Amino acid sequence: MADINFDTIKATIRDTVTHQTRSVSDWHLGEPVYEGSPEDDLHGIAGFRELAGRQHWANFQLWHVEDRARRTDVDAMVIADCKYAIDKLNQKRNDLIERVDECLIGMLAPLLPEDGAQRYNTETVGAALDRLSIQALKIFHMKEQCNRRDVDQSHVRQCNAKVDVLDTQHGDLVRAILELVDEYAAGTKKPKVYFQFKMYNDPSLNPELYKNKK
Repeated sequence: MADINFDTIKATIRDTVTHQTRSVSDWHLGEPVYEGSPEDDLHGIAGFRELAGRQHWANFQLWHVEDRARRTDVDAMVIADCKYAIDKLNQKRNDLIERVDECLIGMLAPLLPEDGAQRYNTETVGAALDRLSIQALKIFHMKEQCNRRDVDQSHVRQCNAKVDVLDTQHGDLVRAILELVDEYAAGTKKPKVYFQFKMYNDPSLNPELYKNKK
């Protein structure tokens, strides 16, 4: 197993971002298979990549279910099924963001300066990677709009301009994540997992579920 240090962690984050971009195209041709180790058993560099890949796959599925949920030419049951799937995928997506952060902190913990400052970011690396995942999906599908033949040139120009903005946002966020890891290395900040504590899927916390339980 390769030594884990700040450079290998940054390289792994770059690889993860590259995988997000590449897999959006690949997965439109064939779906991935994520099976084997339970998420709680995934650790280290390989575990981080696997967890980030599973999180990106949840976003990929969510994107397309969200599209279907906007249709007005299908039976109401189809939309209801979409809403149910969206709920499950959102829960999966958020759970995996936390697992990505836990895995990252497990790698960082032995490397962090003991006297590091107790300062935290407004979002974690896992949450930022989630945003990059969604941006990768936006860029791919916006480029699809640029290549349509059933629209006028005004539509194409607008979509090309949006791709430029999305590319800039994507690059800025990647740089911000890598700079955050540098701040961890310098001891000016510390990583921390922020648990979402989603209530709507918990039958003991959602009043619509526990009040109407038969």
